[in-house]
Amino acid sequence: MAGGDFQAQGPLSDRELQVIELVAAGLTNQEIAEKLEISKRTVDNHISNILTKTETENRVALVRWALQWGKVCLDDVNCCPLPNVNINKEATSG
Repeated sequence: MAGGDFQAQGPLSDRELQVIELVAAGLTNQEIAEKLEISKRTVDNHISNILTKTETENRVALVRWALQWGKVCLDDVNCCPLPNVNINKEATSG
């Protein structure tokens, strides 16, 4: 899969990470612009820079990259710790 090494084309800025989170949430560039209170053209530029830095070709590949590298958490999947489950709990309670 493209987008191997996180630092391949330089580190992502905090703003770029925000944009990735919003892309992963399914927002359009216009919606991202409104949410971040920046122009759509600025969002377009951020997306272009992010795709270059992550060596991904499109938004779908970008979200896959972000999930692979733990940059986003979708519906408690990927980056959220699993709860501690005591397997012996049932055996000792009865």
